[in-house]
Amino acid sequence: MMGTGRDAALPDCELDDKLIVARVVSGERALYRFLVERHQRQVNALGLSFLRNRDDAADFSQEVFFKAFHCLGQFEGAARFSTWLYRIAYNTALNKVNRRKEYLSLADNYEAESLGLSPEEESVKEAVRQAVRQAVAELPERYRICIDLFFFYDRSYEEIEAITGDPVGTIKSHVFRAKKILREKLRDLQGV
Repeated sequence: MMGTGRDAALPDCELDDKLIVARVVSGERALYRFLVERHQRQVNALGLSFLRNRDDAADFSQEVFFKAFHCLGQFEGAARFSTWLYRIAYNTALNKVNRRKEYLSLADNYEAESLGLSPEEESVKEAVRQAVRQAVAELPERYRICIDLFFFYDRSYEEIEAITGDPVGTIKSHVFRAKKILREKLRDLQGV
C-alpha cells in the first residue's frame, strides 16, 4: 500500500488521474511524472500524426505536457483528464499544422506485429495495410481527425467534441461519412 508521506512512491495504477491532479495542484509536483508516463505515448502519437517527424513529435509532446502542467489548476474534473489533455494536444497540434498545412493519420504510422504468417500471407496483409493507409490518406482532413480519435485513440463522440470543439452531431456525421467513403474505397479488398 502507498505511504502517506509527500515523497512516497506512487504505483502506476494506484491512483486515478483526477486524484493525482488534485495532489499535484496541492503541492506534490513530483507526482506529475505519473500523468506524463500514463499519457505520453498517446500524446506523442497524436503529435506524430500531425507533424510527421519523430523529433518534432517529441518536442510537441514536451510542449503539451508543459502547457498542461501550467494549466493544471484549470482542470475541473468534469471530463476525464485524458480528454482535457488531448484537447490541449489537439489545439497545440492544430496551431503547428496550420503553419504547415499537413496531417498524417495514425493509420499511416500503424504497424501491426507479424503473427507468424507465411510470406504470402504477410504480402497480402501488407497490401491490405497499404490500401487502408491510402484510403485513409485520401479522406478530407476533418474526417481523418475524427476517424483517428474514434478508432485509434478509442475516444467517444463526447470526448472528440471536447477535444475538437465540434458538436457531437458533426462528429458522428464525419465518422459516418468517413466509414462510408472507406467502405467504398476498400470494397475490392473484401475477398482478400
